[in-house]
Amino acid sequence: MKQDERRMFERRVYRPEGIAVVCDTQRVLYVGVRDISPGGVGITLTADAPYLLGEDLILVADTMIMYANVVRQFRQEDGTWRAGLAAKKFTTEVLLYLFDSIELKSKEESCDEE
Repeated sequence: MKQDERRMFERRVYRPEGIAVVCDTQRVLYVGVRDISPGGVGITLTADAPYLLGEDLILVADTMIMYANVVRQFRQEDGTWRAGLAAKKFTTEVLLYLFDSIELKSKEESCDEE
């Protein structure tokens, strides 16, 4: 008996604020997350954000961390940017960077508490 596949991957409206770290420069950008799917995400950036087409980012928003490449970016009528990101598989190097950064931040915070 053949069973029909009922799962579908669709974009969902998802509107938290988050941060994106540009992998090459470590620059932190504050972004709005607009649409998300397992294969990518749409974000908004402030008017003074750099042009990021082709750049790799680490996006952190609420309960999600995504490694992605900026595949399109265009200016909106109000001067802000809209960008489309394509998800990438985490590499060992990127995961080590994330965990090392989290560990360093955690140590800094524990020193501040003392």
